[in-house]
Amino acid sequence: MSVAGPPGSVMDRDEVDRALVRLDAEHEAIETSLLALQDHAGRRLLEGAELTGTTQERWLDAEHRITLLWTYFDAYAGTLRTAREVRERRRWPNRDDLQELTRLLRGQSVTVAGGSVSGAAPSLTGPAKLTEHFTLEELVARMNDLYAHSLDVVVAADAVWSALPARIDLLAAELQRTRRLAHSVGVRPGEHTSGDDLEQITRELTALRAQVISDPLAFWRPAKGSSAPGGGRPHTDRYDHAARALEDVRREIDAVLTVRQDAEARLGRLRDLLSRADRTLAEARSARGEVLAKIAASEVPAVSGPPTALQEQLATAADYRRNAQWHRLSPLLESLEEKAEDELLRARESLTAVTAPLAVRAELRGRLDAYKAKVARHGLAEDPFLIERYDAARRMLWSAPCDLRVAEQAVLRYQQAAADALASRVPQQGGPTDRRGEA
Repeated sequence: MSVAGPPGSVMDRDEVDRALVRLDAEHEAIETSLLALQDHAGRRLLEGAELTGTTQERWLDAEHRITLLWTYFDAYAGTLRTAREVRERRRWPNRDDLQELTRLLRGQSVTVAGGSVSGAAPSLTGPAKLTEHFTLEELVARMNDLYAHSLDVVVAADAVWSALPARIDLLAAELQRTRRLAHSVGVRPGEHTSGDDLEQITRELTALRAQVISDPLAFWRPAKGSSAPGGGRPHTDRYDHAARALEDVRREIDAVLTVRQDAEARLGRLRDLLSRADRTLAEARSARGEVLAKIAASEVPAVSGPPTALQEQLATAADYRRNAQWHRLSPLLESLEEKAEDELLRARESLTAVTAPLAVRAELRGRLDAYKAKVARHGLAEDPFLIERYDAARRMLWSAPCDLRVAEQAVLRYQQAAADALASRVPQQGGPTDRRGEA
């Protein structure tokens, strides 16, 4: 507040009346603010809480400031009351009255006992001040500063208490539901990493809630560049970390629940995969015997036996399902599904490799018969030379064991003889030379 008029000059009646009107309004505004601070929910919580750490230190300082605020306000109100009494002595104040009113309204007329220049708690090592003298304007500035510091502590603590404990309680309730669900599927501490994680999250939330209640200002992040009381927001780093950890565990539990729902179907698919792999390997072993008996001079790869390790793991998975050990069944099923697919692929590749000589023989037989049909279409079916070459190749391809390399050469010789015969016959008929049969 500022009062019009140069320092040292005596105020006139109009100046005094205007100043008193302003000061009355200012008095009412200050009183309203102080009563609001007195009734603030955050202040009541701070008074009743067992505080620690940063909050304890700042609240002790704020309590001293609030006490000093009321002391200053009482002195302010007393001086203003005295000024009103002087003004009300007479309708037209005389010079002595105006001089007294000027001193009260402009001078250092307010005396406060036991205060301090900064408004902070008294210091044992600082200079002792039994009384302080203020103008009304100086006293209002001091009260504004004390009020802002005190309100900042109250608003910040209340903001943290309003935001974090409720969220922690909701997360703790979700944690309990997750723990019960985890227990139902066999995820327990010491037996599964997710069970250990749940224990860790439980300890963290318990410690976090206790600290938020006793030291809320440790979780307050002031806004940069803001001087307004309560400027900032609660920081929730630890809460967010716990929430993310719980979400990760819940995904793990959901995966285990999915295993519980789909276990029988997945086990059935695994049995089918391994059975198909066994049948394919059996077919490959049978085919290998046939190849060794029918094909000569050919390297036939060996065929391994059925995968007994996978069958044992499949039996273990079935035991896990019967005993509701879903947390153990989940990773085992994933591993088995991948291995079973690989095993079936390996069995198919083994069958392909084993039967390759038979496929080569079949291709040579087909080629030989195709050329014989072509020769017959051109009227050379009775050609003795071609018949001889054909019979030689056929005996090799249809005999056991069949030497594929020799048989292939015999087929090539027949092809060449057929091509030559066709080439010599076509010009005699006046048609174009057919070279499609040349080897």
